[in-house]
Amino acid sequence: MLIFAGLGNPGTQYANNRHNVGFMAADALHRRHSFSPWTKKFQAQVADGTIGGEKVLLIKPQTFMNLSGQSVGEAARFYKLAPSAVTVFYDEIDLAAGKLRVKVGGGSGGHNGIRSLDQHIGNPYRRVRIGVGHPGVKEMVHGHVLGDFSKSDRAWLEVLLDAIADDAAMLVAGDDNGFMNRVTLALRDRLTPTGDDDRPPPKEKPAPKGQSHIRQARPPKPAVSIPESGPMAAMLKKLLGDKK
Repeated sequence: MLIFAGLGNPGTQYANNRHNVGFMAADALHRRHSFSPWTKKFQAQVADGTIGGEKVLLIKPQTFMNLSGQSVGEAARFYKLAPSAVTVFYDEIDLAAGKLRVKVGGGSGGHNGIRSLDQHIGNPYRRVRIGVGHPGVKEMVHGHVLGDFSKSDRAWLEVLLDAIADDAAMLVAGDDNGFMNRVTLALRDRLTPTGDDDRPPPKEKPAPKGQSHIRQARPPKPAVSIPESGPMAAMLKKLLGDKK
């Protein structure tokens, strides 16, 4: 059995915050795979299901972000699971918006939800870090993560969440690099603009053998008839030679 935990803050006022992208990932997984309806347990909303043939407990802690570890730790202890059986989805300001990285263990990076998990279940669990970008100034970070995603963010966000749900079986199988590559390719393929300007120019038809393209493009000159007799005939025969 595995635990997939999405981090966020409960309440409709936080639903569209960048800080709640972990909840959004959990919801995308719930929609895509065979999970039971959400129920309340372990101070969280939980659902049972399978991904890639493995039983998974999907969990959204309702303890608020800073105490996320209480909920996830309670579930892990109940099922006697090691930290390696836990995968956590959360926002990462040190990644550009739309980027995704997976790692096992490491520091909290100042993320209070991750710090809480480290305290309650230890460090070596899988972290799926979803980039939400940095506002550029430390003093603006709080407002940035608790601010809603913009309309322009929705273009990449929906693609990324769909890709997480589509390729979650790779996380179950432990293929973290493969999972990252698939998500990156999905974003590239869905978001790269295409249009007439991107099409290769049409190939020129080859000129008939022995002719240049310039000669081919010009209409043929009308044939000149050479008079058989008279002064003009004599002059032309002198210039061209008598080819008869």
